[in-house]
Amino acid sequence: MTRVTLVDVFKHRITQKYLQRSGIHHAVTVAGYAFDMAVEKGVDPDLAAKSALLHDMGHYEWYRDGKWDYDEYRRHDIHAIKGAERAHKLLIRLGEDRLTAKEVSVAVLLHTDSYLPFGLDEKRTSLQQVVAKADEKDEQPMGLHHYKEMDKSEALKRLHELDQKIEAFFDERDPESV
Repeated sequence: MTRVTLVDVFKHRITQKYLQRSGIHHAVTVAGYAFDMAVEKGVDPDLAAKSALLHDMGHYEWYRDGKWDYDEYRRHDIHAIKGAERAHKLLIRLGEDRLTAKEVSVAVLLHTDSYLPFGLDEKRTSLQQVVAKADEKDEQPMGLHHYKEMDKSEALKRLHELDQKIEAFFDERDPESV
C-alpha cells in the first residue's frame, strides 16, 4: 500500500477549505513540531504529522454583532469533535489505511480537552500526547496563532520536506523495505 503523504492530504479540496479557517501556518508548524517530538518519543512520525496537520480542521468562526467573539467561541467550542470526523472522512477518501485513519482521527479528537468537562492528562496515548504538546507549543493568547499567514507554496514546500523526513525515518528503520 502506498503511503498517503502530507502533500496529498494538504492538496485535497476539503483540507484547503478547513485549513483556511484554522490557519495554514499553524497546521504546518504543528506538523513539524509533531514530527520532531514523535521521533524523540518513539511514536510513528507519519501518524503524528498527519494528526497535527489536521488537528484544527473542525474550527469554525463565531461572530457576534459582526465581530469575532473569542470568549463565545470558547464557550461553544466542539472543533475537535468536528475535526475528527472530517479528518477520518478525508483520509478514507484519499485511500489511507483504515486503522491509520482511525488513529489520526482519535488524535485529532483528543488534541485538546477544552470541550470536555474533565482533563485528559494521563489518559492520552503517546501519539495523542505528541499532537497535544505540538499544538500547545505553537499556541498564542486569544487564538492569535490561527491568524499567522503562510503562502500555500511555502506550506507545500515544508510539507514535502516533512514527507521526505518521514520516508527517511522509515527507510533507516527498515532498509529492506526500499
